[in-house]
Amino acid sequence: MSRKGRGAAPETPAGAANAAWGGRFAGGPAEIMQRINVSIDFDKRLYAQDIAGSLAHCAMLVRQNILTPADGQAISRGLAQIRAEIEAGRFPFRAEHEDIHLNIEARLAELIGAAAGRLHTARSRNDQVATDFRLWVRDAIDRLERQLQGLQAALIAQAERHAATIMPGFTHLQVAQPVTFGHHLLAYVEMLGRDRSRFPDCRRRLNECPLGAAALAGTSFPIDRRATAEALDFDRPAANSLDAVSDRDFALEFLAAAAIAGTHLSRFAEEVVIWTSEPFRFIRLSDAFTTGSSIMPQKRNPDAAELVRAKSGRLLGALAALLAVMKGLPLAYSKDMQEDKAPVFDAADTLELALAATAGMVGDLEPDPAAMRRVAASGYSTATDLADWLTRVLALPFRDAHRVAGALVKRAEALGLGLAELPIAEMQRIEPAITAAVFEVLTVEKSVTSRTSYGGTAPANVAAAAAEARKRFL
Repeated sequence: MSRKGRGAAPETPAGAANAAWGGRFAGGPAEIMQRINVSIDFDKRLYAQDIAGSLAHCAMLVRQNILTPADGQAISRGLAQIRAEIEAGRFPFRAEHEDIHLNIEARLAELIGAAAGRLHTARSRNDQVATDFRLWVRDAIDRLERQLQGLQAALIAQAERHAATIMPGFTHLQVAQPVTFGHHLLAYVEMLGRDRSRFPDCRRRLNECPLGAAALAGTSFPIDRRATAEALDFDRPAANSLDAVSDRDFALEFLAAAAIAGTHLSRFAEEVVIWTSEPFRFIRLSDAFTTGSSIMPQKRNPDAAELVRAKSGRLLGALAALLAVMKGLPLAYSKDMQEDKAPVFDAADTLELALAATAGMVGDLEPDPAAMRRVAASGYSTATDLADWLTRVLALPFRDAHRVAGALVKRAEALGLGLAELPIAEMQRIEPAITAAVFEVLTVEKSVTSRTSYGGTAPANVAAAAAEARKRFL
């Protein structure tokens, strides 16, 4: 039945007072006020959560005899129709209704008439949006958790294939010690594991229901806040009505977790950029994750990695933006908080895209073991193995062994030789007790195989760690 048939108020014309503001305002806002005030362009993404919250609120009002069963049924039917219209792309979102809440309320009035106005009994847009936003962030966390796990699975699969593939380990981006490619990839699995713990921590803390806090002080109606919390799968109702409507810690926590996860993706992306460059050539990406040049026909650019690296800046910016919005706000609600959703929505979208692109690159990349080994054997990367041998076999204090190994590196460098190529006579000029047995520890294969301490890079360790990571994370 139309709004007119049910006796509902006519639509608010442009320039007239907003019906949601009641009788206090006789005139409408200036055009620029309408433009700055409207949020429907971005908060329409809350439609599913807004309808779910309204259905829970409606059911509770009926149970508490605040609404009649007939009104409750009409409201529920109307909300179901609105959800279907939105999902079918037939819903007319209107800027004059400001936000998702008033757009849905206005359409509900068109569908069922005056009963639509009773739905807002014992609630405010303040507790309504706080509830919707928590529900949306909760859903986003669940999606991201699945994506993080998927990226871990891709990394673990590559680590299993390359548990014994030797590559250089770097510090200061200088060749340091040989490691395996599988060991290197498992480092990112651990980072993502911490990311997967941060998001659920945020989810646990946000899982308190603001609905029923009303504008800021609660309500005089005999509502049952525990019932609405339970219906929406919250752990409990928020304990303080002021805090319930003014808290955005959950959004800040979400953005902080997203920024940290984005930083991890950016670090990996930077390594992909380095590894695919001509001086390294450690890995190759297929046409699926690279682009060409409009002028240089030979180019294969790692644009997917570069864009993932760049998108971490958007995540950091989103966190900084919302922190800046919230830092000076008194209790309870201020309109500034309308700016909370855009950075969160953008951050969620950005992180989901970056995770998908990174997982795609991990599955696509093909290492070049020969190139990796060549660099791993350069830069006197087994010097630490030499110092360890001097300590273990000759019983030199490690600091003395470190000095001797450094002198041997200096001599090899002067002669233009690798450590394994340095004649024994040259070694004995610096440390007479050295024997030819030292050469057994100076290959990169011996180096990685010897690193058997827990968490070390020995191929057997890496294979076991990958198997354990499957149990822990997948």
